[in-house]
Amino acid sequence: MENGAARTAQPVIVAIDGPSGTGKSSTSKAVAAQLGLSYLDTGAQYRAITWWMVTNGIDTDDPHAIAAAAGKPEILSGTDPTDPTITVDGVDVSGPIRTQEVTSKVSAVSAVPEVRSRITELQRAIASSAVTGIVVEGRDIGTTVLPDADLKIFLTASPEARAARRSGELKGADVHATREALIKRDAADSSRKTSPLAKADDAVEVDTTDLTLPQVIECVVTLVEEKRAGK
Repeated sequence: MENGAARTAQPVIVAIDGPSGTGKSSTSKAVAAQLGLSYLDTGAQYRAITWWMVTNGIDTDDPHAIAAAAGKPEILSGTDPTDPTITVDGVDVSGPIRTQEVTSKVSAVSAVPEVRSRITELQRAIASSAVTGIVVEGRDIGTTVLPDADLKIFLTASPEARAARRSGELKGADVHATREALIKRDAADSSRKTSPLAKADDAVEVDTTDLTLPQVIECVVTLVEEKRAGK
């Protein structure tokens, strides 16, 4: 059997989009690790800039204040799928960006065009420098950030399945409340004027509702290998 290194002879850029709770992060990291590719969690970058705004007292309900500060923080993303990192001005924020406070504000901050422009620039630079190829996950990768990606995948799942998964990740959070929060974020992300959450016309849709994580990973790995083989 070929090892991961052997299978990276042909660089490939994979865009994986979809709403929260569809298995995007777990799938993307596992696929990248299995195929010897780099990995980028773009959502972490938006969370990082949101964390910086909150920490520095920027009013996250004021788009003008957010826009004025968008270029200030230095955000660095590690691309090792087995140990992805995210720092802001040299500070490891991998934990703080997952708090409920950041989660509740990230949609508003990420909707500001100046923020999206800044982060999109970072994402494209990282993708272009990935020598062996990269799996980039987010909400607008296939449509806006990397429209020329070699393979675009859009993960979906029922609201109930997504809520169950997310509440499990949050260790006992109320499933009903989690479902409502996910639906609210879907609406915000899908309706924003700049780079809304959307499926690219040429993306392969994978419904993960009734699939286990290993099954989703296997499906995506197969799609990547078929793309490499020119099928």
